[in-house]
Amino acid sequence: MRIALFQPDIPQNCGTILRMCACLNVEAHIIEPAGFPVSDRHFRRAGMDYLDHVRIIRHDSWMKFGQWRDQAGCRVVLLTTKGLQPYWDYRYAETDVLLLGRESAGVPDDVAAAADARLVIPVQAGLRSLNIAVAAAMVVGEALRQTSWQTATSQVAP
Repeated sequence: MRIALFQPDIPQNCGTILRMCACLNVEAHIIEPAGFPVSDRHFRRAGMDYLDHVRIIRHDSWMKFGQWRDQAGCRVVLLTTKGLQPYWDYRYAETDVLLLGRESAGVPDDVAAAADARLVIPVQAGLRSLNIAVAAAMVVGEALRQTSWQTATSQVAP
């Protein structure tokens, strides 16, 4: 399982997601440009010392990420407020990449169109969305439950 962050713009959320990736053994991809430098103190603070335990792959652009995706043969599963299929109704594969858009703007139409699936976390009417780190945790949890939870938690003592 992998997470890709499309041009993240809030360092605290990115750090929190990367910390989750470290704890759950989930590879992380950052699609540039990010709205902050990696050395940003908020990014480092949210990720704490966990950032040394997550595999982070940076892509210079959406096009470079697309080239990597084609070579890796992965499906891209976009989490979006515009999705029609609830995230719990989707059948995940271990090789999926869960794509999260910018906190401030989501993803452009061409990025959404390139996704193999567009999933939504249904929320109460009148409310926009959950925090991106919360949304990532919910969907990663379901994806790992369906696919490889044993692999992700293999380091946990019995």
